[in-house]
Amino acid sequence: MKHWQDIPIEHTPIGLGGYVRFVWRGILVILLAYGGLTLLVLVRLFEWPIYGQRRPVTQHFARLVSRWALIVLRLPLIVRGKPMNKPGAIVANHSSWLDIFVLNASQNIFFVAKSEVATWPLIGWLARATGTLFISRKPTEARRQKLAFEARLKVGHRLLFFPEGTSSDSIRVLPFKSTLFEAFYSPNLERAMHIQPVTVLFHAPQGEDHRYYGWWGDMGFFSHFLTTLAARRQGRVEVIFHPEVPVDAFENRKLLAQHCERVIRTAHVNAVA
Repeated sequence: MKHWQDIPIEHTPIGLGGYVRFVWRGILVILLAYGGLTLLVLVRLFEWPIYGQRRPVTQHFARLVSRWALIVLRLPLIVRGKPMNKPGAIVANHSSWLDIFVLNASQNIFFVAKSEVATWPLIGWLARATGTLFISRKPTEARRQKLAFEARLKVGHRLLFFPEGTSSDSIRVLPFKSTLFEAFYSPNLERAMHIQPVTVLFHAPQGEDHRYYGWWGDMGFFSHFLTTLAARRQGRVEVIFHPEVPVDAFENRKLLAQHCERVIRTAHVNAVA
């Protein structure tokens, strides 16, 4: 029996019109991304001396660019629930590189990403410029990363990370890893932290494979980027903000991770079923 990761997606063939859409949408997305990045860097020159690591102005840039990018892609975004206004972090399921645009468009956040993302074309550069916190899976880096988490939380950054540790086929939620939750139990944090679970639901275009927006395993970035931008008709994506929970309501990181996974998985299963 084949594992789900080994079952390929059969996309509708891309015709001439699809390649035309890919070119003009791609140009617009790149102009949006790097135009916003250029403006962000210029504003950051004035923001840094005054606010330091805080980003009261430039944190809005990624949200605006992401909203316009989804408009260019013609991918409707539906938001349910409300982003929390308490100190802490967001955790979400992970399906695709599109999550970056979708979640940025939903609220002001700073991503936590694996260190490899920093080397990705286009996305890596944008991630660094917008204040992404990069982490390594090396055990020797655990203490340094914990301190980096604490520093960002102390200045009020709303961090977002994917506890699955990798992206999926968009129709399932993978088991959550609890490692990153440990940082929120640090005695160095002066205020009580909260965690808000968020479910991201991708609905494929009519007639396409339900896993259409999923990006996993050895799937190439460019081929997925091409297919997404070339689509004549898009599906839609939903973001569901669930009630936040105080970290100290859970005895340890594993119980907190289990709660978040259960909330996200339940909403995801109910929507997909």
